[in-house]
Amino acid sequence: MLDQRAQLLLKTLVERYIAEGQPVGSRALSRHSGLDLSPATIRNVMSDLEDLGLISSPHTSAGRVPTPRGYRLFVDSLMTVRPLEEQATSMVEGRIKPDEPQRVISVAAQVLSSLSQFAGVVMTPRRASVFAHLDFLRLSDTRLLLIIVSPDGEVQNRIIFTDRPYSAAQLMEAANFLNANYAGHAIEAVHENLKRELHRMSQDISQLMQAAVEASGEVLGEISEDVVISGERNLLENVDLSSNMAHLRQLFALFEEKTGLLRLLDLSARGEGIQIYIGGESQFVPMDDMTVVTAPYRVDGQIVGTLGVIGPTRMSYERVVPIVDITARLLSSALSQH
Repeated sequence: MLDQRAQLLLKTLVERYIAEGQPVGSRALSRHSGLDLSPATIRNVMSDLEDLGLISSPHTSAGRVPTPRGYRLFVDSLMTVRPLEEQATSMVEGRIKPDEPQRVISVAAQVLSSLSQFAGVVMTPRRASVFAHLDFLRLSDTRLLLIIVSPDGEVQNRIIFTDRPYSAAQLMEAANFLNANYAGHAIEAVHENLKRELHRMSQDISQLMQAAVEASGEVLGEISEDVVISGERNLLENVDLSSNMAHLRQLFALFEEKTGLLRLLDLSARGEGIQIYIGGESQFVPMDDMTVVTAPYRVDGQIVGTLGVIGPTRMSYERVVPIVDITARLLSSALSQH
């Protein structure tokens, strides 16, 4: 618990550090906080904040800088979010309009990057894990190739290992049953319905169909999620990040692999409104000098994905938050009207 004086000094320190990028000393705090306090009193409060792990003192300076914990308190309790300036709002409204989903998603990522000057990311809308057709191809006695055709005609293969060999007739029986009864149904519903249906089938065929449905769910889940990234080069030009090449390499590996980023975006979609992950709070972006600001977007009222900005911990949160918020709302509107 901080008293009002300590809160105001911490708020001022974070704001000055974000604006100037230099450790903030007691004189600057006295000048910008509006408090009539002596430098000695301010130094005492700064010492208390440092003991609480909210600020730290670089060895080369008498000033202080916020820690990730200090940033967290700032964004949760002290930040004053400013409305996005009219010119920027007009730009977003002019660019994010009803269009082909993939095109408007790419535009949204570009808008996030352009306005924030960091990297913009948009998780593509989740599609239901649905198959249009399944088939089996025998590769050996206990190895089968499962052929999965999605509703849009995309073909994926997955190898299934079985405990026993299956005849061509059994493979055809299993495929015909699944295609006749469950093509076009969400995999989650197929799982539940199969539990009730399989008592009528032989145990061996039941095991085969369950394995096929589980493999289909994994494959369709993989192809139904992706993330569009724009503005990665902005991070190369950021002073706070470009000085640490090891972290930059780690970040670009995250962009290239995408798995961890997708998991973070998927996690944030479960929350309501803006989510801010600061300085390694998320195991998926474990870097102290990185922050991810996200918001979910909807189609016809249902959350289908997440978008956000990735940048340095020293970012203008009060500006990035409304950028992410308005982009999410306009993308929701554009996709719902398509």
